[in-house]
Amino acid sequence: MARKSRRNQKRKKRLRLFFILILVSYIFILGHMEINRRNVENTYHRLFHVDSVNKNEDDWSLVLVNKWNPILTPSEMKLTEVGKGQFVDERIYPYLQAMFDDARKKGIYPIVASGYRTQEIQQSIYDEKISAFKAQGLSSKEARKEAELWVAIPGTSEHELGIAVDINADGIYSKGSEVYEWLANNAHRYGFIQRYPSNKTDITGVSHEPWHYRYVGEKVATEIYNQNICLEEYISYMNK
Repeated sequence: MARKSRRNQKRKKRLRLFFILILVSYIFILGHMEINRRNVENTYHRLFHVDSVNKNEDDWSLVLVNKWNPILTPSEMKLTEVGKGQFVDERIYPYLQAMFDDARKKGIYPIVASGYRTQEIQQSIYDEKISAFKAQGLSSKEARKEAELWVAIPGTSEHELGIAVDINADGIYSKGSEVYEWLANNAHRYGFIQRYPSNKTDITGVSHEPWHYRYVGEKVATEIYNQNICLEEYISYMNK
């Protein structure tokens, strides 16, 4: 009996050691993955930093704005109303209107849900998003982190440039999914790009937004569309 008891104790020790090794390995793998994630993110931060990308400051349609590249100087623009109290830079209005006209000919009825925003309006939207996540039980730090995946930090929003729009369906003749599909396949023909694709979040810093479109001009938009890249990648390539 004593010999059997010792064998059982040895077996239990081996099992404990085995589980400890598994736990240590698991922690090591998680830590390694987090380090890799941070390294990738830091690489993108360096690659797409304002000092290396915004060589196109004179080209108003290609100025890069994201969480790492704030708006350096307020844009000089004349605003044009596009309906429902929304405004855009008048320079993109003809292309936006042409895109909407052609969509309607195909039975698709888009509207501009959000156009130009002042920094004050962006701040309000940002604060509301943080409050919404805190109401779900997240800490202030967690809520801010989640909010920044969906709402740009004030001073880093393309809406403040006047050349980005959130496009939705009219809710009567079209559904959102129909509008998003048509835009994804056709917006580049009018100089617009889907700014935050689903497979580029690590680069753009923003979760997928099938409604957010940014004007870059037909030539650039077509290149970005054909190569399946985002604006950060395009500008980085052009600046090499």
